[in-house]
Amino acid sequence: MTFNEGMQIDPDAVRSGGGPGRGGKIALGGGAGGIIVLVLALLFGGDPGSLLGDLTGAQDPQSESATAGTPEHCKTGADANKYVDCRVALTAVSLDVIWGEQLPAQTGDKYVEPQVVLFSGATATGCGNATSEVGPFYCPADRTAYFDVTFFNELTDRFGASNGPLAQEYVVAHEIGHHIQNLLGDIGRAQRDPRGPESGAVRTELQADCYAGIWAHYADKTPAPGSSQPFLKPLSDNDVRDALSAASAVGDDRIQRAAQGRVNPEAWTHGSSEQRQKWFLTGYRTGRVDACDTYSARDLDNPDALR
Repeated sequence: MTFNEGMQIDPDAVRSGGGPGRGGKIALGGGAGGIIVLVLALLFGGDPGSLLGDLTGAQDPQSESATAGTPEHCKTGADANKYVDCRVALTAVSLDVIWGEQLPAQTGDKYVEPQVVLFSGATATGCGNATSEVGPFYCPADRTAYFDVTFFNELTDRFGASNGPLAQEYVVAHEIGHHIQNLLGDIGRAQRDPRGPESGAVRTELQADCYAGIWAHYADKTPAPGSSQPFLKPLSDNDVRDALSAASAVGDDRIQRAAQGRVNPEAWTHGSSEQRQKWFLTGYRTGRVDACDTYSARDLDNPDALR
C-alpha cells in the first residue's frame, strides 16, 4: 500500500514539538493506551497531568510547546511513502478530508478538525505532561492526537505487528476515531465501567478501531483536494492484513499473555485481539458509522449482529 505520489501534504497538517523527559518505563498496551487515563481525570475532576505522570513515572518532563508546521521534508505522497513522520502527516490530511465528508453525511454532525502533534520524548498537552511511554493518545481537552513516531518501532519489535504502512496508518486513524467519539459526545462512555470484557472502555476502543476501518474504506476512493486521484492506491489483501496485525498486537489478551502468562478478561480496557480485528473489518467493509455502534452491541465478538 502506498499513497499516490502526487498527493500534497498540507504544511499545517501537524505540529511539531516536545523535548526529552525523565521517568521510568511502563507498557500500557501500545496504541491508544492513554485514552482511558485521560477520560478518567477529565470526568472525575482529577489532574490529568499527575495521572499521566503516575503511569509513566515521569517527573516534570522538560517539554517544549508544539509549534505550527509539518516537518520541512514532508511535501508529497512520495515523502509519506518514505518517512514515517510524513506518513502520519498525510494520513491526518486524508482523515480530515474523509471525515469532513462522511461525518455530516452520515450523522448530520459537523466535523471539526483535530490538531495532530508529533513529539519526541515528552510533551505538554491539554491533559497534562506526557512522555512517549504512554504511546499514541488523544486528549479530549485540547482535541489533539499526539504521536512519537518511535512508537511504531515498538509496535513491531515489542508487540509483533507488521511494519507495513497501513499498520502505522491504522494507529493514526484509531486516535482520530477517538476524536470522532468526542465530537459525537460518546467518549465519556469509557468510564461508565472502565474495565472488563463488556465495559464501556472496551466498547470505546473497539469503536475507534471500527472508525479506523471506515477511514481505510474510503482512503483509496476519496480524491485528495485539487486532485482526481484518491489518497491511497487500491488496498490489497496484504495491506489489510498489515492493519489487522497492528490491531491484533495491542489486544488485551495478547498483551496479558505475554506479560503475565495468563489472560484476565476482567482487567480488559481495549478488547481482545480478535475483537479489535473484527471491528476494524466491520468499518472497512461497510464504511458506515452506524455499523460501529459498539455500545449497542449485545455480542462484541459478532459485529455483524448489528446489521
